[in-house]
Amino acid sequence: MKYSIKRQISFTFIGLIVLLVVAIEVCNLFLLEDFYLNHKSEILIRGMEHLEQTGDGVEASMDEAFFNFCITENLAVVSTSREGDVEYTVNMSQGEGRLLASRLFGYLAGIDEAEPEILKSTEHYRIQINRDIIRGHDYIEIWGRLSDERYFIVQTPLESIKESVAISNRFFLYIGVGVVLIGAVVIWLYSNKITRPITELSEVSRKMANLDFDAKYEGDGNNEIGVLGQNLNHMSKTLLQSMTELKTANNELQKDIEKKNEIDTMRREFLSNVSHELKTPIALIQGYAEGLQDNITDEKEKDFYCEVIVDEANKMNGMVQKLLTLNQIEFGQEQVEMVRFDIAALISGILQSTAILVQAKNAEVIFRPKEPIYVWGDEFRVEEVITNYFSNALHHIKGDNKIEIRCEEKEGLVYTSVFNSGDPIPQEDIDKIWTKFYKVDKARTREYGGNGIGLSIVKAIMESMNQQIGVRNYENGVEFWFTLESKTEGLDSKSEGENQQ
Repeated sequence: MKYSIKRQISFTFIGLIVLLVVAIEVCNLFLLEDFYLNHKSEILIRGMEHLEQTGDGVEASMDEAFFNFCITENLAVVSTSREGDVEYTVNMSQGEGRLLASRLFGYLAGIDEAEPEILKSTEHYRIQINRDIIRGHDYIEIWGRLSDERYFIVQTPLESIKESVAISNRFFLYIGVGVVLIGAVVIWLYSNKITRPITELSEVSRKMANLDFDAKYEGDGNNEIGVLGQNLNHMSKTLLQSMTELKTANNELQKDIEKKNEIDTMRREFLSNVSHELKTPIALIQGYAEGLQDNITDEKEKDFYCEVIVDEANKMNGMVQKLLTLNQIEFGQEQVEMVRFDIAALISGILQSTAILVQAKNAEVIFRPKEPIYVWGDEFRVEEVITNYFSNALHHIKGDNKIEIRCEEKEGLVYTSVFNSGDPIPQEDIDKIWTKFYKVDKARTREYGGNGIGLSIVKAIMESMNQQIGVRNYENGVEFWFTLESKTEGLDSKSEGENQQ
């Protein structure tokens, strides 16, 4: 990362330490000497003030506080009378005191053994730097006259300030380099500790920007970064929940749109199919009725015209009844009455009632139930399903003219199938035969009065009972099947409740 916050923090603080070390070095180099001289000058002035307060020589010699001050600050003091007699000395011998007093009167007379460096001069005293030729030492001293006309000189040794400053600077430079190195390591490690959670937060935010809401901030702490991480986790959780709700709502909306489009398509197809199905019988009824009206027929033809009109009216009435039945089932307007009944007996009854149609087709019907087979379902609706399957089988029977009905029980379900020999259903039409008004062979369906609604009713009936339907092709025919539950667990109470209603 080009502008890493870790590097920025580290370089900022390391630069600050280096700047401070350099600043201190410069201050030592240019200001330490003046600071040292000012400090010594203040000590000399304080010594003069003490001397002013001590009085004459006897009192001064008895002033223990003044004596201790001089010892502590390494001050040599000489006080003389107005006549030049040495009254007392501090921190030096009498001989040294007389020598220093002679220098004092040399200063008063304007006779200097050397040219001192004057630091400060007033009406009553002068502070200067002087060199003791005999001892070879530099001294900073203050001399002058007190308010009681006594004379004094106070001096203290002056170490080589330039040499001391150089040594101090060199020593501090070594220390400064060490401080910078140690500080750089400490700052680098500490900045890593600070920036690690920030880097983690940055990575979490990047993943959130890519809609990855599983990323969480794992750091802890009660500082601002920890609070930010917790808030980021809360935001991630909230966004994930919002995205989930949004996707759910969007999915439901998509389903609603698809359902609406499907309903619109079904409505258009329904109107088109109904119009198409009604167009032929209405045209026939209208044509034959006009023929009767115009008296263009004899008595024999009149009976035929009337039979055609009645037949077409019956077909229209049957189609309307089927549409009403299908509508009621699909929209749940008729309640399903679940009862337990013998489906084998039901099939046998249907076969007996259609025996004449079977004979007319010269068909062979095979159904050999060994014992009663009890199932759960709406008996009236199941009868309609079986009748529809059997009627389709009769209309499409070919070849061996064989129809076989079987009931097999597997794992609590009874599979009922109706097989007829004949032509298989084209593969591309398998999934479409359950659609309203769909006809595989339109011409043949029209011959026996079919309108493509029967299998749609079968599908709606079985879905209302939560059961399955299907069709299988064989080389020599087609088999339609459906399922019904045979187990009684959990269904007896349901049946009883429905019967009570």
